Amino acid sequence: MTKLSVNINKVATIRNARGGNNPDILKVALDCESFGADGITVHPRPDERHIRYSDVTALKPLLTTEFNIEGYPQKSFIDLVTSVKPTQVTLVPDSPEQITSNSGWDTKKNLEFLTELSTEFRSNGIRTSIFVDANPEMVEYAAKAGADRVELYTEPYASAFANPEEAVRPFVEAAMAARKCGLGLNAGHDLSLVNLHYLIQSIPWVDEVSIGHALICDALYLGLEETVRQYKQALEK
Repeated sequence: MTKLSVNINKVATIRNARGGNNPDILKVALDCESFGADGITVHPRPDERHIRYSDVTALKPLLTTEFNIEGYPQKSFIDLVTSVKPTQVTLVPDSPEQITSNSGWDTKKNLEFLTELSTEFRSNGIRTSIFVDANPEMVEYAAKAGADRVELYTEPYASAFANPEEAVRPFVEAAMAARKCGLGLNAGHDLSLVNLHYLIQSIPWVDEVSIGHALICDALYLGLEETVRQYKQALEK
């Protein structure tokens, strides 16, 4: 079954809006695990506008599921990841100023850089996933860089979901390229209860989805426990 990793960045955004420790990031992460989440994702940015580096180090010894740290691989990020040693690092090409991710890596252009990173993280026992668009060539070059997995950037799928067959087609092609290259497959960005099940039906070999914004929005109405349950249900083949 495809695993659900809950991205808790939005929870940290709420906390940071008022200072203090409400909501408690550590408790929310542990609650997500107890409610059935298979992992926790964080995306620390240089300005720490949501998840802070200190949150990352505090979370690691407490979590019992997979820990995924995503971000742009500048030196401070690399040092954090190699120190914490999460289950997985997801490399994204975001600039520090970006509000959120809006594209995948050009893995062909950045092959040497990504190869160096994959080698370093593997030597530290960390699974490496590279964030890519639904483009078979970008998937193939991620494999050449030594990645363990790719994460497909699914915002274009979500945006075009009014026509689901057309929306999912390039993602199926990219997913088939990943399987042919022997890569594991993750997916994330703008996945929701509206579009998640169709994606998994179409690409049942997805290893993991990372979902934050939509899941936290749904939790405002449904409650966190029920929301995690519904997302897990949406992942059933």
